[in-house]
Amino acid sequence: MRPAVWPVAALLIGYPVWWALGLGGLAVVVLAVPMAVILWRRRPIRVPKGFGLWLLLLAGYLISAVTLAETPDGTYGDLSPGRITGYLVRLAVYASLLVMVVYLGNLSLDELPQLTLVRMLGVLFITTVAGGLLGVLAPGFQFTSPLETVLPGWIGDNSFVRNLIHPTAAQVQHVLGHSSPRPEAPFEWANAWGSNVSVLVIWFVVGWWAYGGPYRRAMAAVLIAAAAVPIVYSLNRGLWIGLAISAAYLALRGRPLLVGAAAALAGAAFFLSPLSAIVAQRIDSPHSNDIRAFTVSSTVRVAAASPLIGYGNTRNAFGNQRTITTGKTRWCEECGHPPLGSDGQLWLLLISQGFAGALLYVGFFAGAVRRFWHDRTPIGQAGTLVMILVLFYMLVYDGLISALSLYLISFALLWRNA
Repeated sequence: MRPAVWPVAALLIGYPVWWALGLGGLAVVVLAVPMAVILWRRRPIRVPKGFGLWLLLLAGYLISAVTLAETPDGTYGDLSPGRITGYLVRLAVYASLLVMVVYLGNLSLDELPQLTLVRMLGVLFITTVAGGLLGVLAPGFQFTSPLETVLPGWIGDNSFVRNLIHPTAAQVQHVLGHSSPRPEAPFEWANAWGSNVSVLVIWFVVGWWAYGGPYRRAMAAVLIAAAAVPIVYSLNRGLWIGLAISAAYLALRGRPLLVGAAAALAGAAFFLSPLSAIVAQRIDSPHSNDIRAFTVSSTVRVAAASPLIGYGNTRNAFGNQRTITTGKTRWCEECGHPPLGSDGQLWLLLISQGFAGALLYVGFFAGAVRRFWHDRTPIGQAGTLVMILVLFYMLVYDGLISALSLYLISFALLWRNA
């Protein structure tokens, strides 16, 4: 392995170590420092087309800090250390991801071959499946990370920060009317696991199937079958729709008969298994739809009051979809006023950076789809699929932190492939 590749390997192959230390998705912030140093020594630096949109997104987020203290109508809360901490963490992530993409694009194909990077993502897929099975089999598994022990309480007790630094195997929720574990390890929350596994499986298939021999293909078949268990137990409708989009995309751009036959066999095996009953229960339990409808409509209304720069961070809404009197109780510690912008990256951008920030984000990824659509190589088609999934997932998933890292590594693969 070439010396300049170690930060990339440390991020993707070493991800379980970062998770155990309490850094997890924040590893990209740590590793962006050596990446920036190496980049500086390699001047001149190349940047991809369309990356000016990401620079504008970052600049807009810097400007949005001036509204952090504001309390728009329908929300409550004063400027607090927690709000400032959340803003600074997001700012550091946005800047670090910029460094990471430029770093990947400036490594030569001799230093970091495309297939090597793809298979590093495949290793992270294997880690993700292992974490998902841990969440299903031992949902109560958690521990205090080293970072958690050294952070002051006013930082570590912030709910956003705590999700990032406290390793847990699963979120136990009452989605089906009883306690149900939703796999989370090694990421920050259950929805991040769902988004990430759907992106990583794409690169796993490219690295182990499209460019793999008999041994790798056999391994791929076994691991994808194993992944079906935590994918179903995740109760994650967004993930399931994302996988359907991926299958439709492959049928459209690949081999329709082969994809159709594989989907038919997988579907038959699934419906004959006990997993199908769990999916049926989840479809019959759409209670989160009302919560999403309330938070999304409230987010749009609040964002309209500051359409150019937003409010720098999320805000807490008064009440919920049922009543104006909500809060924690002894039987529901997680209950409370829903944070606006928590139901998807698009809604987070609306509340934190206004409509301008949301348009820049959409423009960046939609532009990537347009530019790279005609790349018919396995890597080109896989990367374009991920860009399409980004545009869907922004409606239902918060991209920060680990998910956005994978989105932009996929973008870097497309850029390098061109």
